Amino acid sequence: MAMKLKLTNPFRKTFTQKQLATFRFFSKVYLFKDLTNDELDEFSPYLHLRTYQKNEAIFFRNDPSQALYIIKDGRLELTLDVKDSFETLAYVRKYTSVGNNALLERTKRHFNTIVASEEARIYVIPQVNILEIFQANKDIKSKMLMALAELNDRNTHFLFKTYQNNFGFFDLGQAYIASFRSLEFNK
Repeated sequence: MAMKLKLTNPFRKTFTQKQLATFRFFSKVYLFKDLTNDELDEFSPYLHLRTYQKNEAIFFRNDPSQALYIIKDGRLELTLDVKDSFETLAYVRKYTSVGNNALLERTKRHFNTIVASEEARIYVIPQVNILEIFQANKDIKSKMLMALAELNDRNTHFLFKTYQNNFGFFDLGQAYIASFRSLEFNK
């Protein structure tokens, strides 16, 4: 019986255990879920891990969308300023990205994001680097914009479902909470 020889490409890129751990983490973030390790590696030079303290603002409504934020650990509160107060839309945790409209040019934030836990470690990816990657790699752009479209479709679905179930009067936070809970397939 002839032995089957397993051939490997000696020029294939290899990754360290630390890089692979980072890729596993990002594969659980919805926007990055369909990217290969090679595609995820395109973001490596632009990942800035920042530590934020309780009540520190990540961004405010109407700020220019200049970065994408991915929660490594901690908890964030998404709020909307209504008149003289803030309404909580949702609390989000690990594997959640916020500021997703940074994938789109010339956009502004739709809500405020504040650190709710004592501390939060968050990956920050500048928009300029995301757009450079999109320009150089149309497959990455396509996969990530498709994931963004899916998230927006899911948010719209829960918004209308909540509206219907409450006969036209509802707590806007219910729609957002349901939307984020539906993403808990990663946990």
